[in-house]
Amino acid sequence: MQTAASRKPWYRVLYIQVLVAVALGIVVGYSWPDFGKSLKPLGDGFVKLVKMMIAPIIFCTVVHGIASMGDLKKLGRVGAKTLLYFEIVSTLALVIGLVVVNVMKPGAGFTPPGETFHATAKALEASQGFAEKAHSLSTTEFFVKIIPDTFLGAFVSGDLLQVLFIAILVAFAIAAMGELGKPVLHAVDYGAKVFFEVMHILVKAAPVGAFGAMGFTVGSYGIGALGKLVWLMAGFYLTAGIFVVVVLGGIAWYSGFSIFRFIAYLKDELLLVLGTSSSETALPGLIEKMQRLGCSKGTVGLVVPTGYSFNLDGTNIYMAMAAVFLAQATNTPLDLKHQISLLLVAMITSKGASGITGAGFVTLAATLQAVPGIPIEALALLVGIDRFMSECRALTNFIGNGVATVVISRLENELTVETLNDNLRRS
Repeated sequence: MQTAASRKPWYRVLYIQVLVAVALGIVVGYSWPDFGKSLKPLGDGFVKLVKMMIAPIIFCTVVHGIASMGDLKKLGRVGAKTLLYFEIVSTLALVIGLVVVNVMKPGAGFTPPGETFHATAKALEASQGFAEKAHSLSTTEFFVKIIPDTFLGAFVSGDLLQVLFIAILVAFAIAAMGELGKPVLHAVDYGAKVFFEVMHILVKAAPVGAFGAMGFTVGSYGIGALGKLVWLMAGFYLTAGIFVVVVLGGIAWYSGFSIFRFIAYLKDELLLVLGTSSSETALPGLIEKMQRLGCSKGTVGLVVPTGYSFNLDGTNIYMAMAAVFLAQATNTPLDLKHQISLLLVAMITSKGASGITGAGFVTLAATLQAVPGIPIEALALLVGIDRFMSECRALTNFIGNGVATVVISRLENELTVETLNDNLRRS
């Protein structure tokens, strides 16, 4: 069956436009670095355009999904399955990251034996800034932060957990109203359609945003910024790839679908993530495509937004590998006991950075504070390559949340293997 996308001329297909824009951005940033740096507003502007729509889309999706579910027992069951799945898969990501970085030892020899790592004043200042933000990631602060100052404050801040909290309360209220709540539910559904239509308009600017973001990244840091850290980057990309193909692929196979066909189904959104280094820019598209795949609105509304805070597989792999890399680079001995402690701390801190700028560094700083001996200023070693690694983090997180949504939907018997694969083939 020929889709509308396949009938378009190749140059009008969104994922091809984004791919070409990313390639042009790399060329421009490498060839004319100063001009590349000046393209930053294009990338930032597009990300802001998309982010302004995320809160209302999440709100409408969650409210309609939960309120229309009706059965609160089902809601509790789906929520419990979702959180259990997230915890198991996220822990697997951390363990795999620790195993690979211990085998590869990318930080070995970075600082000569017997010498101590010293950071420049500028690097120290930057690292201390991340460390200060990390202090706000305590368990108590994390839960208090979920409650917005005002009802509308959640939408103003753009914090997904706060929006999710408000949406769940409203959904319960509408469900409790019975017949009186149905007109409100219809209004929410129509609102969601309007916001998704706005997103369809905005996403046409994706190639411009991807071009600007990639031009700025390469122009600012340059290919040469990779240096000795290329081994860590290679290890991280390899580990993330293994995780997607083996772990997520195994879960997908058990659930009755191919991870490769699933990735092809999400190609537009994945290239958008690649171009902007942010999985949030493709969140509305993921919600829409999961519903189109056959997952119920209730499951999609619960799993996808929650996954953006609790199911960060790529971020978990990055944190495990980066923490041990910094220990190796600064000649800080980490025995098995310390690495288990690091694993346990990372399981908590990885959940606490929702809505925080520079979340990868902040959660890493919070994790390092629990490991004695690793100088916090060593974070400066990763500044130059963080943008190059953020794409991989975001892509892995995105695929992980998509797979989770399908798996939970399959566990709830909302989606048969035949329907799922038919919809994947038609894409």
